[in-house]
Parts: sequence; C-alpha cells; structure tokens
Amino acid sequence: MAADEDLMDALVRTTFRVMAVLTRAGAAHDLSLTQLRVLGILRDRRPRMTELAAFLGLDKSTMSGLVERAERRGLMVRGRSPEDRRAVDVALTEQGRELFDKVRRDVVAELAPFVGRLDEAQQCDLTRLLDVLTAADRAGVEFASEP
Repeated sequence: MAADEDLMDALVRTTFRVMAVLTRAGAAHDLSLTQLRVLGILRDRRPRMTELAAFLGLDKSTMSGLVERAERRGLMVRGRSPEDRRAVDVALTEQGRELFDKVRRDVVAELAPFVGRLDEAQQCDLTRLLDVLTAADRAGVEFASEP
C-alpha cells in the first residue's frame, strides 16, 4: 500500500507543478487556466458547444460566456455544425491558434528543465506510461487532447 501512496503523492506533486506552469503561461497572455484548456482542445478539433461544456464540466451558460469573451478577443468563432445545422460548433481563429502556439512554446520552455532530468529512454517510458493513464479518459471523449 505504501507504493500506491508514494505513486499518488508523486502524481499529485507533478500535477501541481505542471498546473502552476500552465497557469503562469496562460496569465502571461491574459488567459485563465480554463481558457487555455479550451484553446488546447480546439487546436485540432471543432466540437459542439455542448460536448465542450460536458468535457470541461461546465454548464451551458458558463461555457457560452467563456466562448463569448474569447470571440470578442478574436480567438474563437461559433458556427452551425455541418453535420447538424441545429448544433453550434466552436473553433479557433487564426489569432487563437497563434496565441495557443505562443503559450505552448512558453510551457515547453518552462517544463524543459524539469523533464530534462530524464534521459531519452526515461522520457519515452514516461510518455508511454502517461498515455496509458490518459487513454481511459479519452475512450469516452474523442477530443480530450490538451496542451
């Protein structure tokens, strides 16, 4: 049982570290952590507003407000779904994509020394293990990739 507790503690500590980096990088570009998550999700997808809200655990009005603020900044755009004209999709604009790319570069630069402590084989192992942990989450949500 101690090994399980050690694993959970290490996972939580690492998560806190990564969340702090994401929060700082987002704040440097006037983005909340939730806004940054949305940009990450939208970088290569065009989900329905309802799907996006469900994935983020937000109600429809909160999601609408978040997207509306991003639209005013020119980062996102809403439109009718090509598959179902009754549904509303959300997508990044070119400006939104460029901003996400800037934030991503900041995050990578700040995390590089952290993961740089691992040799190449360890980095590959860690990537594989993290993919195993997140694969179950992705099974039910097709757009669950984030920054």
